[in-house]
Amino acid sequence: MEKFFKLKENGTKVSTEVMAGVTTFFAMSYILFVNPTILSASGMPFQAVFLATIIASVIGTLVMGLFANVPYAQAPGMGLNAFFTFTVVFVLGYTWQQALAMVFICGLINILITVTKIRKMIIKAIPESLQHAIGGGIGIFVAYVGIKNAGLLSFSADQSAITSSIVDGDQAVNVTTNSGIVPALANFDNAPILLAVIGLVLMTVLVVMNVRGAILIGIVATTIIGILMGVVDLGSIQWQQNSLGNSIKELGTTFGAAFGPDGMQSLFSDSAKIPQVLMTIIAFSLSDTFDTIGTFIGTGRRTGIFSKEDELALEDSKGFTTKMDKALFADAIATSVGAVVGTSNTTTYVESAAGIGAGGRTGLTSVVVAALFALSSLFSPLIAIVPAQATAPALILVGVMMLASFKDIEWTDLEEAVPAFFASIFMGLCYSISYGIAAGFIFYAVVKIAKGKIKEISPIIWVVNILFIVNFIILATL
Repeated sequence: MEKFFKLKENGTKVSTEVMAGVTTFFAMSYILFVNPTILSASGMPFQAVFLATIIASVIGTLVMGLFANVPYAQAPGMGLNAFFTFTVVFVLGYTWQQALAMVFICGLINILITVTKIRKMIIKAIPESLQHAIGGGIGIFVAYVGIKNAGLLSFSADQSAITSSIVDGDQAVNVTTNSGIVPALANFDNAPILLAVIGLVLMTVLVVMNVRGAILIGIVATTIIGILMGVVDLGSIQWQQNSLGNSIKELGTTFGAAFGPDGMQSLFSDSAKIPQVLMTIIAFSLSDTFDTIGTFIGTGRRTGIFSKEDELALEDSKGFTTKMDKALFADAIATSVGAVVGTSNTTTYVESAAGIGAGGRTGLTSVVVAALFALSSLFSPLIAIVPAQATAPALILVGVMMLASFKDIEWTDLEEAVPAFFASIFMGLCYSISYGIAAGFIFYAVVKIAKGKIKEISPIIWVVNILFIVNFIILATL
């Protein structure tokens, strides 16, 4: 194990890697229940999506750990699953089988751009100041996810602020509001919020005291406190409904559906819709690609997971000679695998930062995460007892740690500060890594043009900016 994962070389050991893997798993285990909830709204069987989520996560994360030897976990991406259901199926009117076919093609595109080094060219083209901004922006994003999951924020909006809603029967399943929505600190008048505060204080104390395994200890302790406070209801465990046998039975509905008569075979049958189909696939691919690139840059650079040699090798490496090469390829194949079994885009999870923050440095962390995902198929109801209030503090503190990237940005130089601001702040406020990168890229070009330094803008940046702008225009017209 030492020889395979090179633990000493990476300054870690088995116990640390295991603890990091458990931490990452619990930080992202919510996807086991959230992804089926979102995708089942499109008509897909809930238990089938549940098992497809596990299969895609296990395969993608194992490839990441065993092939690339890096501590990243993969699972169907949040945001991408919402785009799949609420835009592609509900608004555009495609079947969920056709949407899966689009995701499969997106995966093939990601494999192509990885094998042909286009992904690496994009990474190499990102200015160093923007790379630091992306790292800090990931921190803002992760911390915001934690604050939101903890229930520490409340949002209010009057009727005039609601711009659209999608209703299923007598229940609203998706509501969109404009800037009239107002965020505020939630009232500390209920047990779940109080539990989140207790967990945050407890975990903060453990982290600043440098207690080994502080994040994992905090998650377990907060869950136990949640049981005592009545937030976690042990009596609500539903073993039979969420059994593995029932999930396997329903998986037959989604497995391979992307290639059936309601999927790939009918996707391009209407010639008038082909441009829209292609732009939708590009939209999937852009978000998937830049979510991954942002996560790798944001977490790998500062921790040394991707060394300076890895970054330099982006310019002249051939095949899969570096960790970065292998990690990008592992991420690329996961999306197509997920589409085959029946789920939306599988991507590298930013919650991997929780395990990295707990000391994870090698693929052993990923193998542990994959093993826990596999076990969750048997014990999914039991895993569900870990409340969001227990994992949210971990995300908040990891976000705090990642903000250190901001110190390497020259904030007094507006030529650096403006693109860095939009890349990092938009990442959190737009709840999207890829949109933050898009804002940073676009304003980087704007600033360079204004300063008369247009020659400093890489051709890759121009191409990516055009794709982002076209994507925004298409989304605005849907």
